[in-house]
Amino acid sequence: MMRDAVHRPGETLEYPPVILRRWQPGQLEAVYRAVIQAQAHLRPWTPWADPYTRDSAAEFLAGCDDDWQSGTAFGYAITVGGRLAGGCGLMARTGPGGLEIGYWVHPDYLRRGLATAAAAALTDAALLLPGVDHVEIVHDELNEASAGVPRKLGYTRLGERPLDMRSEAGPGTGVVWRLSRSG
Repeated sequence: MMRDAVHRPGETLEYPPVILRRWQPGQLEAVYRAVIQAQAHLRPWTPWADPYTRDSAAEFLAGCDDDWQSGTAFGYAITVGGRLAGGCGLMARTGPGGLEIGYWVHPDYLRRGLATAAAAALTDAALLLPGVDHVEIVHDELNEASAGVPRKLGYTRLGERPLDMRSEAGPGTGVVWRLSRSG
């Protein structure tokens, strides 16, 4: 999905208690430290979290910039009080008319509704983009914490599909949730 400058979400999205800020190359140390500190929490559900190196962080940030420029994904740091609390993004991988949301939260910030707030901000931003009529969230079927986010936001559970990358803790089956512009 290619988008011109007019068809991108904002570089900063505010949805209290979070502020989402587009990932920037200067955040290398911050993202590296956050993922390393969160590794034990992330490892069961996010295959990209282990192994994780400074090179991984640099590749991630460069990829975020490339994706933003091409309009294929829009990655954000989740911030609370100016501090990095996790990451999230919109990705053009659900087919025509749709974007998928992904998110992770640092364990120091769990149980505060940050993933839900970030996903709500991304949902609103996505559905304002021309040509986008639905947003999806896909999570491992055993990741109950992630399942709570689309449920709280009024997404409809569509079914299951194989995950692109199998997580350590799950069987490789993803649960697909969708929210459409029409409701």
